[in-house]
Amino acid sequence: MPENQQLPRLDVVGRFGAAPPGVVLVLHGGRSTSHASGGRRRLAYARMLSFAWVLSGTGPAVYQLRYRYRGWNAPAKDAARDATWALEDIARRHPGLPVVLVGHSMGGRAALTAAGAPNVVAVCALAPWLDGSDPVNQLTERSVLIVHGDRERYTDPRESYAYAVRAKQVADRTARFELHGAGHYMLARTRDWHSLVRRFALGVLGVEPEDPVIANAMRQPAPDGLRAVVTTSRPGADG
Repeated sequence: MPENQQLPRLDVVGRFGAAPPGVVLVLHGGRSTSHASGGRRRLAYARMLSFAWVLSGTGPAVYQLRYRYRGWNAPAKDAARDATWALEDIARRHPGLPVVLVGHSMGGRAALTAAGAPNVVAVCALAPWLDGSDPVNQLTERSVLIVHGDRERYTDPRESYAYAVRAKQVADRTARFELHGAGHYMLARTRDWHSLVRRFALGVLGVEPEDPVIANAMRQPAPDGLRAVVTTSRPGADG
């Protein structure tokens, strides 16, 4: 069977109990235009696998999506279509469970776009690729966390800020953090990227108490809560 006929596909990451408190769906990055198969485990997939493993074993069921294609491929928005398919599949596997979406770059765009699915309660977009055309109404009643490094070379932090301003108008629980010294591929301050995602996802799902730093940023009106700065809490956290 041709590889793309087996896609999209959900990969289970780690183990979870018989009654998980929720689900985390991880979406990796890609390209603006490409119909190459998404089945191969490329660097973009491996990059987000580390985030999936940070959450594995903490309670929620964790899945990582393999797209049909590497590209966004506007106007088809293939990655968002695959994310919607994955959310429908998760609803069948885990009826009634809340889902947190975690995506990087193109995956961040896909996560934000697909967030209107009824089982989604929160979205975490890391260095999301946005261009001003992306809607926000689907984020109503969702918790939204956007994180961008200030050494970004591939996506535009100004666009994620403008998006966060619009999102705040429909989703009051919206925060955006800036990671100083961090770039697109999240190789610098890796522990801080991981920590933000873990604290956000587990707090939203009620596995852990809501993180006070994230909660405080969400309470702040724009622009204060949309330009929050992550401070490294311990030596070596630059990863």
